Amino acid sequence: MLVEIYSDVVCPWCAIGKARFEKALTMIDPSVAADIEVVWRPYQLDPTAPKDPTSVVIGYAKKFGGPERAAQIIDQVTSAAAEEGITFRMDIAQRANTFDAHRLIGHAFDVGGAALQHVVKQRLLDAYFTEGVDVGSRAELARMAVEGGLFVSTEKAAAFLASSARVEETRNEINQGFERGISAVPTFVFDDKWAVPGAQDPETLVRVIERVLTRNQAAAEARVTAGDTCATDDPNC
Repeated sequence: MLVEIYSDVVCPWCAIGKARFEKALTMIDPSVAADIEVVWRPYQLDPTAPKDPTSVVIGYAKKFGGPERAAQIIDQVTSAAAEEGITFRMDIAQRANTFDAHRLIGHAFDVGGAALQHVVKQRLLDAYFTEGVDVGSRAELARMAVEGGLFVSTEKAAAFLASSARVEETRNEINQGFERGISAVPTFVFDDKWAVPGAQDPETLVRVIERVLTRNQAAAEARVTAGDTCATDDPNC
């Protein structure tokens, strides 16, 4: 089963949803979990975010109607994260443009598959939500790319970021998300059939996985029953 997760590095519910999905995987048969490939897809909550970082607290106040409402939202997501064992430090988080971060996450999958992509994705989430790192800074991204095992040196990571590598591919993937109807994150897409938005609880995600598996099995059995065959003059064979 392929699970594509549309997510942004600066989305609090994406970090929470990641933890909940990983918990869901521990609640199903290990052999089934081992056959699930998770791919992280890019999505930018604010593609116009400036390169220079700004305080998330100030940004939330402007976006949500003042400091009081911003504080309520920050308390809500911080509490939800704590329930999943995640420490949010929104007081030091820095709003940033995440396009280059998505380039790194995509490159991680290109060179190391799902396992390396997972490590790089988590490193960037930790940097933003817990460490107050500017995830729009290429210098910081280069450092974290090395720490995540994506590059052997900051010089090589910096050269990648300074180049046009994976710029077009990342833009195309973001646009493909829009074409698939993705309008919020996180969104989990199961086998290109079911799209489940939101940081769902693990039990809900388990039910979705089981339902997709059941439907896949039924479809496979239907194909066997139909007895797919090829005739001598069949142009499709």
